[in-house]
Amino acid sequence: MLHAELLPIAEVLSVTQEAIGIVNEYERHGVLGPRFRNDMLHIALATVAEVDVLVSWNFRHIVRLDKMQQFNGINFELGYSALAIYSPREVTTYGRENDPDQRG
Repeated sequence: MLHAELLPIAEVLSVTQEAIGIVNEYERHGVLGPRFRNDMLHIALATVAEVDVLVSWNFRHIVRLDKMQQFNGINFELGYSALAIYSPREVTTYGRENDPDQRG
């Protein structure tokens, strides 16, 4: 349901040869195994699109300091900017208006 609500305002990215090349570098450096190409493609597409922040619930392969450093190290070597990766909890304020620790 939420996906359907967000789709009209979302930018849909096409898989490009540029993104595939980045994925190949992630795989060559062993950031993730070949089984997780879709996770690497997610990062590569965000890198090519120069997104401000990539938000993910994937704590196993994406929202991990060691993986973020590896992805960004390769991005830097390839001439791309660092990618900020956060969990949804880090970027949302939903429900905080009732949290006494979050009131000004």
